[in-house]
Amino acid sequence: MSRFTELACYGLAGHTDQPRDLLAEARRAEELGLGSVFLSERFNVKDAGVLAGAVAAATEHVGIATAATNHNTRHPLVTATMATTAHRLSGGRYALGLGRGFAALFDVMGLPRVTGAQLEDVVGIYRSLWRGEAVLGHEGPAGAYPYLNQDSAFDERIPVLMTAIGPRSLALAGRIADGVVLHTFLTDEALARSVATIRTAAEEAGRDPASVRVWAVLATVEDSLPEELRLRKLVGRLATYLQGYGDVLVAANGWDPAVLDRFRADPLVQGYPGAFDAIGTVEELTHLRDDVLPADWLAASATGTAEQCAARVLEQLALGADSVVLHGATPDELAPVLAAYSSVRAVTHDLPTNPGWMS
Repeated sequence: MSRFTELACYGLAGHTDQPRDLLAEARRAEELGLGSVFLSERFNVKDAGVLAGAVAAATEHVGIATAATNHNTRHPLVTATMATTAHRLSGGRYALGLGRGFAALFDVMGLPRVTGAQLEDVVGIYRSLWRGEAVLGHEGPAGAYPYLNQDSAFDERIPVLMTAIGPRSLALAGRIADGVVLHTFLTDEALARSVATIRTAAEEAGRDPASVRVWAVLATVEDSLPEELRLRKLVGRLATYLQGYGDVLVAANGWDPAVLDRFRADPLVQGYPGAFDAIGTVEELTHLRDDVLPADWLAASATGTAEQCAARVLEQLALGADSVVLHGATPDELAPVLAAYSSVRAVTHDLPTNPGWMS
């Protein structure tokens, strides 16, 4: 069967209270030929290390990526150990994904906010440990560590992914990461610009720009899904992002900030008791679609027939992405899109199974 190593899905896409569902999803993703399963982390029943181990045990071929965890929620030796364990358990299919996370959440948790300097520092620590080196007397942006060591015999080849949306984060990722995961609901122009920023930063850092694997993340909502589910996965998801960090997404796309102000001022949005993609009703989401959110904002996605969704995947690749995460849908929901994609696939060679490597 064909393996679409350039495509991935998210495991347990969206909200869940049943992490065990991941086992069946991962097996189904492998059965359908998806190249990788990405795993987001949330502070409820989505622990990155546990989920990565589950996918590694349930599958034989799919790549596995955390996209993303935050370095400040674990001691660097604990994170390095988690990655080494997942790497060996999966037979080299695992990539450690890092992101900045939410400053306001870290404030209330009593954790330091994530900075680019911290990320660069901690990635260096991880890589030293994976090479079997001891980290002695380290004092840097990521913290002070008198002595860190895993095993002097280690020589682990574990890629680091970074999630990025703003220009500084994109440039940082281009300088230090093996792969970059972009954001959902990027316009075509924003996608192409993001890829160019990553490649330019990599080249300026003395790296081969083509060695950095760039993942576009495409909300994929095919017509055969029930209306409520389509609304939740498209309107609800975009509205949730706008609730959390709308300024960043609007700036990345060059959208009109006045529209974001209008969204925030809407009576439904003000004081809303949760995330729209989790608890939004059909009536509420229809209101947002018809009266609040511009159609061109929602169009930064893959919708319509399976054939139309497959065409949008090809467009993402043509705009410079190396790979595409089909976001917000389970493997079963993606089956029609993958069938359509198989007949138009233009990829001339398979990428590595590990989602963090280009070669």
